[in-house]
Amino acid sequence: MSTTSPRNYRIGQIVPSSNTTMETEIPLMLRSREEKFSERFTFHSSRMRMKKVTAEELKAMDADSDRCALELSDARVDVLGYACLVAIMSMGLGYHRQSEKRLHEATVANGGAAPVVSSAGALVEGLHAMGAKKVSILTPYMKPLTQLVVDYIENEGIEVHDAVSLEIPDNLEVGRQNPLAPAEHVKRLNTSGVDAVVLSACVQMPSFQSVHQVEQQLGLPVTTAAISTVYQMLKVLNLQREVPNAGSLLSGRY
Repeated sequence: MSTTSPRNYRIGQIVPSSNTTMETEIPLMLRSREEKFSERFTFHSSRMRMKKVTAEELKAMDADSDRCALELSDARVDVLGYACLVAIMSMGLGYHRQSEKRLHEATVANGGAAPVVSSAGALVEGLHAMGAKKVSILTPYMKPLTQLVVDYIENEGIEVHDAVSLEIPDNLEVGRQNPLAPAEHVKRLNTSGVDAVVLSACVQMPSFQSVHQVEQQLGLPVTTAAISTVYQMLKVLNLQREVPNAGSLLSGRY
């Protein structure tokens, strides 16, 4: 009988103070793969203040991310995830590269070097990994913020064919949405001719439980910001990018 212990990984997350979903969906996904894979995970968070999803609050919140990276590197996490897509995308085109580099440098300076993944960068990378050239997206944001997300994705070389905004400004209210609701909301989305659907371009809007259903419904690859974040975390940890019932991106094919 082997006495070798499974490798344990510490997952660090920088989350908005009002976010209640990433600390639910990320552990759900990573723990659900434990039946097949030997790795085990623990989860550690640091919070940036944010209540309303407005450009002003997002900018102020992002300035807090350096402190969070420092705190999490004290715990010597193995990977650090910046869990707010629109905060990054509202700071300017391509900003995820600048943010990830700066936060990584903060962990290095603190003697706890860790790779940094942002949900914004992860969504883009995940779509590229699937070869998606044209997508339709669902967001909980007000329309002007959704437009920032559209512009950001298109700047990364992916056409956004259609976008539906649920227009929920209160971040706590976004987190209270039924995780099966996206399967209904997606019916309002024009998915004709797209390569993939982003069922939630927001890490706060619960959606994981809808992904498999919507893939079956549409016959298209479906992903979310949270699923893409897990994909990118597993990639930088050099682990098999596979999670059951988490859509095409985490099927193990990519």
